[in-house]
Amino acid sequence: MYGLTRATVTLISAAIAGLLIWLATQIGSGSNGEYWATYGLVAAAGLVMALSQLLGGWTKWGWPRISISVLLWAFIPVAIVVLWIVIFHQPHHGLGRNHIRKWSNDIGIDGLVKDFKDYVAVLSFGLGLVFGYSFDTTGPIVHRGRGEAPARPPVAERAEPAPTRDAPAPPRDAPPEQEAHSGQG
Repeated sequence: MYGLTRATVTLISAAIAGLLIWLATQIGSGSNGEYWATYGLVAAAGLVMALSQLLGGWTKWGWPRISISVLLWAFIPVAIVVLWIVIFHQPHHGLGRNHIRKWSNDIGIDGLVKDFKDYVAVLSFGLGLVFGYSFDTTGPIVHRGRGEAPARPPVAERAEPAPTRDAPAPPRDAPPEQEAHSGQG
């Protein structure tokens, strides 16, 4: 059932993402508004694909929550770089395009940023995908009665108990213990 649910949700999400990308192709990018609407839809397609794994039960079947560490250490740096490139390639001035172009020239990365001109859609999709990865599930809530201990793992999965310090040490002059032989070989 799990595989069928995940597969179904992934298929539906891929169809929705495809629809969003098709809508983006219908808008164009001649003006700043069209440009941002186009790449916003492409980013939304990436978000839909990432969220499909949460909704499809890929993780722990719990309530979605934001993972602060992923948001801060993955999404924020990716967002800064991608938005820098997307703003740089905006068709008309506005939203800081001229500042980004000047700063890119000042720090010597304008050639690198220009190289991404044909890949703004891919970067936008990736930005939505990484934002979606910032979400996780908490796992199902287990209700226990008052004073009820959590379930212990099966005996086969338990670790060997540590030797106690109270066990007497063998005398120093005692011969070393030999392993029992099975009589074979």
